Amino acid sequence: MNKFRSRLLFALLTLIIVVLVGLGLVLGQLFKSFYLQTFHERMEKEARLVELFVREEGLTNPFLQSKIDQMSDVLNVRTTIIHKEGNVLFDANQRGDKFSVEKSVVIQEIIRNHLNSTKSFYKVDEEYDLYYYGVPLRTDKQQVGFVILSTSVDSLNRINQQIWGLLIGSLGMALIVILLLGVRIMNQYTRPIESATKVAMELAKGNYKARTYEDYVDETGMLSQAINILARNLQELISAQEMQQDRLRTLIENMGSGMILIDSRGYINLVNRAYKEQFQIDPADYMYRLYYQAFQHKEVVGIVEEIFMTEIKVRKQVVLPIKIERRHFDVYGAPIIGLNDEWKGIVLVFHDITELKKLEQMRKDFVANVSHELKTPITSIKGFSETLLEGAMEDTQLREQFLDIILKESQRMQELIQDLLDLSKVEQQGFKLNIQAVNVKVMLEEIVMILSNKAEEKTIQLQTNLPEDEVWIQGDPQRLKQVFINLISNAVTYTPQGGRVEAELIETQEYVTINISDTGIGISKDEIPRIFERFYRVDKARSRNSGGTGLGLAIVKHLIEAHKGQIEVTSTVGEGTTFSVQLRKELHI
Repeated sequence: MNKFRSRLLFALLTLIIVVLVGLGLVLGQLFKSFYLQTFHERMEKEARLVELFVREEGLTNPFLQSKIDQMSDVLNVRTTIIHKEGNVLFDANQRGDKFSVEKSVVIQEIIRNHLNSTKSFYKVDEEYDLYYYGVPLRTDKQQVGFVILSTSVDSLNRINQQIWGLLIGSLGMALIVILLLGVRIMNQYTRPIESATKVAMELAKGNYKARTYEDYVDETGMLSQAINILARNLQELISAQEMQQDRLRTLIENMGSGMILIDSRGYINLVNRAYKEQFQIDPADYMYRLYYQAFQHKEVVGIVEEIFMTEIKVRKQVVLPIKIERRHFDVYGAPIIGLNDEWKGIVLVFHDITELKKLEQMRKDFVANVSHELKTPITSIKGFSETLLEGAMEDTQLREQFLDIILKESQRMQELIQDLLDLSKVEQQGFKLNIQAVNVKVMLEEIVMILSNKAEEKTIQLQTNLPEDEVWIQGDPQRLKQVFINLISNAVTYTPQGGRVEAELIETQEYVTINISDTGIGISKDEIPRIFERFYRVDKARSRNSGGTGLGLAIVKHLIEAHKGQIEVTSTVGEGTTFSVQLRKELHI
């Protein structure tokens, strides 16, 4: 902007100098012409006055020379009277050698050129800086010669110098004043322009908070005001756009489903976080690459190609292998069409429905398992009841045997229904625990005492590893007792004869850990994640013979989670299993 101001100032200064020089030349010529005209008129009047005086006095007057000398002194001129024959009759007020030299040169030239002339004339002799003016001398209406007045032109040069000095001084002062005023006016008008330019440059750089001053009400003030309005509008527009982009980015990145954007040329432009996590991919392998080069699954490539060809929405359920898993996806693809029916690209959304599929399968398995578990005792009860009704009840021994079987199957069916009710109650959102102080040490001792007979029947060592001091926690005593009865009972059930089951209690500052260990059949690593599913059995034949319902561990897991605790399983096939339950001492629900 300083360059602009310098150029403007240089142009203004050049213009002013040209105008003032031109004006000075014109005024100088006008003043010089005016002064010369005035000088001519003065000399003409003086020459005619002398001519009139000589004509009245007569050339023969003996005192004419002295009077001409006096008149010449008064007029400050040199008076020369020349006869028409070329003789100098009178020459008054001579001035040294200069005039003597001039007399023999200039006067002779005038006599040669103007002796026979009947009109007035003037001559400027630049060599001797003299001015001559001559008028015809007439007596009795006849021309007898010339009266010539001469004077030095030093006064003309002096006046000319004074005129030019005055002009140069005046115009110089005018130049300085105009320059000062011009600089001030220029600053007044260029400062808002400079400020507006700086703000415009800041806006171009992306700084939409830049503002300029609005000090004036003229066009520059209107420019500053317009720049500020533009800056405010841009700031509001960019803020709204950034807010929309942030919202959209947050929505895209935090949505639960994977999403990919493909442009009209088939290049991938966006991959959200959910897709990266679902497919465990590196974004560099996808971004700005063609879709058929990035996607590893032919099913997805086929969906994209179908959308490109048909330009309609597509929704398909596909099963895609991801490393060692096979996951179910509900893929929704749609074309992106602009306002003018312009093809923008494709959006793909991947809904992971693997868990839904698992839950659906679990529901089907649950219904099948419940039906199967209920069908067995009902079939037994029905069969033995029909046998008794057909006459077997007359045999006392057979009747008691059948009735005993019917009672056991009824109890088994009752236990199954009770477990289902307990599981349903635990899974309900309104389920509440009866929280109170629980002595874990005493509770484990009671459970071991209850199950000691069952252990003795299988010659299993049921022992405890408890601290000497009492251990208290916050919890529901009945539900916790149900948890550990189930775990210890399962350990006794799945441990062969001569084995060992141990209940260990470990206390820390904030937690209590109860480990239930056995030397039973063990659980394989593939089956451990499924043992808490309903009706899942590690050894189905032995589990059924043991009288279990397959719901115990599912109930245990839900009760532990209701106490904000954790349960973990470590097991080795053929060596045994350890269930570790970690509970908080202070429970806040």
